[in-house]
Amino acid sequence: MKIDSLEVKRVSKFAAIGVLNTGIDIAIFALLVYALSWPSLLAQCVSYFLAFLNSYWWNRRWTFGMRERGSARELLKFGAVNAASFLCATGVLLAAEQGVGLTPIAAKLVSVAASLAVNYAGSKLWVFRQAELGRGK
Repeated sequence: MKIDSLEVKRVSKFAAIGVLNTGIDIAIFALLVYALSWPSLLAQCVSYFLAFLNSYWWNRRWTFGMRERGSARELLKFGAVNAASFLCATGVLLAAEQGVGLTPIAAKLVSVAASLAVNYAGSKLWVFRQAELGRGK
């Protein structure tokens, strides 16, 4: 399968937004756990949700170039993909922290890596598929 320049550009943008989201997610998680003594699970929910909102806006507008107003259906699909990614990340976080004995921040880093494939595949192939079909270029 040939990868065209548009796909390379989208993957690069998705990766850049992923770095930004990861920074937001980890910074908020660390603040909640280490500065405010929140439990990891509650901090994970809050930090992941805020990164989710950032991800939707930037991926929709910048990565996939969709300018028209988003629909409730699209947001629900994005939410479903991120719910699957969240479950993957949270399962890995808890297993790494409680099962393997990693520190909360080390477990968080491992969980982020584990969820990336779920999120990209779902975003590209299901949520923002219209951009793939020629809309929003």
